[in-house]
Amino acid sequence: MLIFPSLNDPGSAPLYIQLYEFLKREIMNGSLPGGARLPSIRSAAAQLHISATPVETAYQQLLAEGFIVSRPKSGYYVQAIQPYDLAELRRAAPVSYRVTARDEREYTYDFHLSKNDFTLFPHKIWRNLLQEQVGRGDILHYGDPQGEPALRDSISSYLRQFRGLRCTAERIVIGGDQYTLSSLLALMLRERSDCLGFEDPGYHLVPSTFQRHGFRTVPLPLDKDGLNVERLIRSGAQVLYVSPSHQFPCGMTMPIARRMRLLEWAMNNGGILIEDDYDGEFRYHGRPVPSMQGLAEHSPVVYMGSFGQSVSPALCLHYMVLPEALLPAYYHLKNELYLEHSASRLNQMALHDFMERGHFGRHLRRMRQLYERKHDAVIRSVKSHFGDAAALSGRNAGFHLLLTVKSGGAEEELAAAARKAGARIAPMSYTWWNRPAWTEPSFILGFGGIPEERINDGIKALKKAWLE
Repeated sequence: MLIFPSLNDPGSAPLYIQLYEFLKREIMNGSLPGGARLPSIRSAAAQLHISATPVETAYQQLLAEGFIVSRPKSGYYVQAIQPYDLAELRRAAPVSYRVTARDEREYTYDFHLSKNDFTLFPHKIWRNLLQEQVGRGDILHYGDPQGEPALRDSISSYLRQFRGLRCTAERIVIGGDQYTLSSLLALMLRERSDCLGFEDPGYHLVPSTFQRHGFRTVPLPLDKDGLNVERLIRSGAQVLYVSPSHQFPCGMTMPIARRMRLLEWAMNNGGILIEDDYDGEFRYHGRPVPSMQGLAEHSPVVYMGSFGQSVSPALCLHYMVLPEALLPAYYHLKNELYLEHSASRLNQMALHDFMERGHFGRHLRRMRQLYERKHDAVIRSVKSHFGDAAALSGRNAGFHLLLTVKSGGAEEELAAAARKAGARIAPMSYTWWNRPAWTEPSFILGFGGIPEERINDGIKALKKAWLE
């Protein structure tokens, strides 16, 4: 016989929610097996000393979610499901799909690859710009699905001047996240190709998105200069996703000769290059490397950028610059799907003013100087504490370096030892699609978010955890 709990605790959720949660829990843990008959609504209400309405509402919710079934003139019965055991699911699931909790732990030395430093963020200026936008009468209306024209104009001016692009505001599409833009791009390219090539190791979001849209995906190996062009030619891919300015995660900068070779491949084969310039503004020694998109007139390059690192990821402002040849496909999608703006109009217009009034340029210069100091401090500390026992690659740009440890041992074991020492650092292994049988343990050493004064002690802690 089913024994109901008390449902009358002060301050609890509504009665039907309490009953629903109790029954769901009993079904999921196997206490109520498949085929078991639930008490009738009238009987359950009498046992609980409540009206029939909460019981009926709870039963209907369980019915809608498939936990129970209703049999005419017979009653409600539990649907047979496997008992729910989170620990068992963690053990049973393949490694790449295991249920993992978000790491909310505070680390003394946080070398997270996506952390930002907001100590120099112009909070007062940004707050004032947002307040200006809130006072506008039209800002609460729907915006342009392609992005606010004023911001697109500001972005195109900036890209022409500082990233060497050949673009106009009409070719820019703004989105709230990279997945949204990648999905649109996959839909635009479906009629041209069904195969995407990409760097291996590399960033998985774009290839995975294209895969979800029905594309065949071909991981392509790297050499010391970046993506192997000969393997690209043999792959049969007609769309290539690449990060030439600072490859993720290895960090090499693709030489101009190879960039031109990729452009030649695309132009001669009707191909499309997707250039991810995720941290192109941040080069610390020497001038920023111009984009691949700007190397040729009418280049078949989709340029993808973001304000996530240069300003803040909380803005949710990403963009892509389309080749002229893809604009008709975008406009067709815009009309067919009734696209709406996916990025906040408030943030878009505040960023436009932030750029037009010179705040963005000043902020970028200050952040570049700060990250340069951190970048150089990491290199000095690794050399001082590890000596020849580790190697760094991917220098002079971006927000991370690749740290390879010449000590043996598995990456996961070393990462666990680092966590025990109060340091967070990500193994490189998750960036592979076709991981070699053996590689030296390598880690993505992010320096963006860690306080400058903690870098040396953090590297020292890693060395102690791994080599002593």
